[in-house]
Amino acid sequence: MNNNQQQLLNLLGLARRAGKLVTGEGLVLDAIRKGKVNLVFFAQDGGASTLKKFTNKTTSYGVPFSTSLTRQEIANATGMARSLVAVADRGFAKKMQMYLEKEEENQ
Repeated sequence: MNNNQQQLLNLLGLARRAGKLVTGEGLVLDAIRKGKVNLVFFAQDGGASTLKKFTNKTTSYGVPFSTSLTRQEIANATGMARSLVAVADRGFAKKMQMYLEKEEENQ
């Protein structure tokens, strides 16, 4: 695991402790529709039908969507066994996207 990914996971944990994460399919879908989330993470090893549903939903609402983390990484960072988490804070989301972009540049 490189530094950018570690920083991203650390931020995810901070967002969790700050109460800025939305988890659970129904709650995340609702938050996307209401424009309350700024970034959605879906685990690489999550289900295909759920992936399709959230890819379509985030695209139609213009919400950034990432599948760069695994279920285990999300669980380790947040302390919750989830394959889907949404960030409901513009500051956290912006910083996380910066790390995601750096991660893509390094691959």
